[in-house]
Amino acid sequence: MIQAIGLTSAPRRNKPLAVDDLTFEARPGRVTVLLGEPGAGKTSALRLMLRLDPGRGVALFRGRPLDQVPHPTREIGMLLGDVPGHPGRTARGHLRMLSAAAGVPVERADDVLEVVGLSGLADQRLGGFSLGMDRRLGLAAALLGDPHTLILDEPAHGLSPRETAWLHGMLRGYAAQGGAVLVTSRDAVEAARLGDQVVTIDHGRLVADQEAAAFAACRLRPRVVVRSPHAARLAHILGEEAETAADAQPGPPVEVAFDGGSRLHVYGSSCAAVGEVAYRHGILVHRLTEETGDTGPVTPLERADGRTPEAAGGAAGTVAAGAEEQHADGSSPCTPPRLHKRRPAPGPVWPLRYELRRCAGVRTGWTVGAVALAASLVVSVLLARTGNPPALRLLTGWPLAFPLPPVVLGAGLLGALAFGQEFRYPALGPDQGAVPRRLGLLGAKLTVTAAAAVFLALASIGVDAAVLRLLFGEPVAVLPDDWSVTLTGWSALSVGCAWAGLFAAGLFRSTGLGLLAVLAVPVFVVPVLSGLFARPAVRSLTGLPERLRSTAVVQWPSGMDQGFTAVLRLMSQPVGWALALALAGLGGAYILTVLRGRVR
Repeated sequence: MIQAIGLTSAPRRNKPLAVDDLTFEARPGRVTVLLGEPGAGKTSALRLMLRLDPGRGVALFRGRPLDQVPHPTREIGMLLGDVPGHPGRTARGHLRMLSAAAGVPVERADDVLEVVGLSGLADQRLGGFSLGMDRRLGLAAALLGDPHTLILDEPAHGLSPRETAWLHGMLRGYAAQGGAVLVTSRDAVEAARLGDQVVTIDHGRLVADQEAAAFAACRLRPRVVVRSPHAARLAHILGEEAETAADAQPGPPVEVAFDGGSRLHVYGSSCAAVGEVAYRHGILVHRLTEETGDTGPVTPLERADGRTPEAAGGAAGTVAAGAEEQHADGSSPCTPPRLHKRRPAPGPVWPLRYELRRCAGVRTGWTVGAVALAASLVVSVLLARTGNPPALRLLTGWPLAFPLPPVVLGAGLLGALAFGQEFRYPALGPDQGAVPRRLGLLGAKLTVTAAAAVFLALASIGVDAAVLRLLFGEPVAVLPDDWSVTLTGWSALSVGCAWAGLFAAGLFRSTGLGLLAVLAVPVFVVPVLSGLFARPAVRSLTGLPERLRSTAVVQWPSGMDQGFTAVLRLMSQPVGWALALALAGLGGAYILTVLRGRVR
């Protein structure tokens, strides 16, 4: 059961309200169609219900507002417009990534692919999908969590009649199992064919809330459409003759609807009768045709992968056992499988699985890492041939002229892609906005990005050292005695830049701006802090680990003192302070946007 009560959008300057005191219900076991012309407020109403736009009123799902639903993706399946997946990801990989975010088994991805008729295209990349395939994939994503409610925004817009017939059958089969379906539409004919209840809105306000049969009776009656330069005169004559005929012989009334232009609609008559009247009175007619609200049965396109239902293997019953029972529009009652299992809440591992599948499912991350390592190797070889730089700069490919080494820049780009790809190719359900902002998913992004940055940092030193030894026949550079501190600092620099790119991309909603924020640290922040650190220090932090040990309740091993001292040495450098300040500022700003969105 969906209950929308008093939905009202936030006021807009010099514009009317998109949604104004809208109240309606969508009951389980029925398909409810929210009908309206483009701009009538249908999408705005759905976004208000899902708490994506600010406004007043409340939407209840089984008696609970959305913020009290513990796992929205498992209870409410949503598809608002075209939600593009990354074109380099496969259909199976896309759904497995979303299944990890929803906390459902990865096998569910194959189940819903079979349901929507895409199992034969599971390994095809999304960049080659047609519009109909995209809509099927979007419906599969909405069905992943086995929800009790489906909310779809104009799912049939732009589809072929056969794809539309399949979609109608699928939604009816879902409602037949007790699910509540709410869809929007701009087509009155589609609303009458699909819906059990039709809610008509105009300029954000409720116009009518009718059963589908009553709606079809008043909106889809057969009519004669006439176009004439003398439409007003013909409408007057038809009206007079209809009154005379009604007085002489009672029967079905003839109604004439004239909108003031050159076209009029005549209900309860025929082309022959209207044409005779126009001929007798010498009225020129440019068009005379009959229209009806139904276009006849359409054979649904059961599968988009070219396989027959028999060849598909009987998984999950894409066509119900009663396939011989056809709906009025010719579509078969497709029945999506419902697992009816009570699953445990997603644990802390699920967000990590999602992020791993997100970053490893496309070639972009692998390409960035490979290019960064190759660039670091080329620069190291050139440095070894042309000069004698310090060992660390030689092994990391970091000339003095570069603000950042290639590997650190690559780590920053990987961090920026963690959020940048989410904004460019939004994948998660609308309950989390365009980008995942839950703390679990943010922690998973930080963890995976840090691991990738450390791997790049250590791999660059290992690869550069091995290749330099192979080319020049002897160790060209040797790490100092405190190599552990050196490697720690090098890894920390990579992780810090990766996190700076991640927070900046999440804050500015762009991969490019995230990478610019990484470059701003050495170009702008480090010079400012270098000037401050150039002044002699009156006091130092020497002996801080020993003083902390003496005040601690639990004594840590003595070996940790060296690591703590190494951290202090790193933080005493301008680049360390610069990264710390950048991370604190970007991370704080990002968290503030998250909290602001939740309060709104």
